[in-house]
Amino acid sequence: MAAISVERVSKRYGQVTAVRDLSLQVRDREFMTLLGPSGCGKTTLLRLIAGFVAPDDGVIRVDGLAVSSADAVVPPERRGMGMVFQNYAIWPHKTVYENVAFGLEVRRVERSSARDRVARVLELVNLAGLEPRFPSELSGGQQQRVALARSLVVEPKILLLDEPLSNLDAKLRERMRWELKELQRRTGITFVYVTHDQAEAMTMSDRIAVFSRGELQQFGTPLDIYRNPSNRFVATFVGSPPMSVFEGSIDEAGKLQVLGTSVTLPDVAKAKLSAGMSCDVGLRPEDVNVRANGDVHARVDLVEHLGAMTILHLSTAAGRLIAQSSANEPAKVGETVSIRIDPRALYVFDRASGAALVTPAMIAAN
Repeated sequence: MAAISVERVSKRYGQVTAVRDLSLQVRDREFMTLLGPSGCGKTTLLRLIAGFVAPDDGVIRVDGLAVSSADAVVPPERRGMGMVFQNYAIWPHKTVYENVAFGLEVRRVERSSARDRVARVLELVNLAGLEPRFPSELSGGQQQRVALARSLVVEPKILLLDEPLSNLDAKLRERMRWELKELQRRTGITFVYVTHDQAEAMTMSDRIAVFSRGELQQFGTPLDIYRNPSNRFVATFVGSPPMSVFEGSIDEAGKLQVLGTSVTLPDVAKAKLSAGMSCDVGLRPEDVNVRANGDVHARVDLVEHLGAMTILHLSTAAGRLIAQSSANEPAKVGETVSIRIDPRALYVFDRASGAALVTPAMIAAN
């Protein structure tokens, strides 16, 4: 077992609260991602789990045993965890073999056994045959694999990864995402992964914890977070291209007024809204129906061709709108297009708190 329990943990640095009253559970053998913008507290939480820093409040447990509290912290080397850093942190003067075997030497593992374990883990990360090379003779992806192998060879129950792909080029990041997920599936190790890249989080994770300003905003599966966000921050942070948000209101007839048109909402949505209220309304790019003989007209300002799809940046009377369309439906800059709003695809947020009042997932469930 390698489950992690974070119970009402807080960490402060002077007047700044990096993590505030945080609770979450990481399941055994789970790939769990901490997602959020820079400075939101995700790396601080990872370091708390690793034992590099102590919490000011709360307790962190691994398999039910307390490893961190304000009173006592089990040292990192006694936690059965491995860690992969953003900058790889591999020794330039050591070969691939020497880098990977170092942790076993520190643990005084018998030489022949260490040799076998290094060989197995290098095979696992596709580095077999590169044992005599130095880091300067490796590509960025190969250096990342060395860092992974060094953490895996000591057979940790939990692997902590702090933005390990951020230094790689886009194509290599895509390949390494698949390799990391496949590696976690084959080893059965519990992964806790930190990133600000939503594509990494959405494609690899079993569950995602979304952070903002040291607080947990939502914890759930990638699909649930995408289609059923808890608030406006989660909805606008997760998704690429991003969601477009406009001011809206509910009229006396219970209809939603947005983008200069009147939208009749499904009954389940009406029940959560009241006449006269102000709200914010979100639309994801894939839910914007362009050339649909709708009531909303927009001018095409920018066209981004991305192979199988095209991203349109539009101007409406209410503001900017991003739409996603098929590459087979070309549009030209300066052209005016007609948009139809699908009531089942709308996200409605409370104007003051940002809490989600209506989402497509809520509507579909009813």
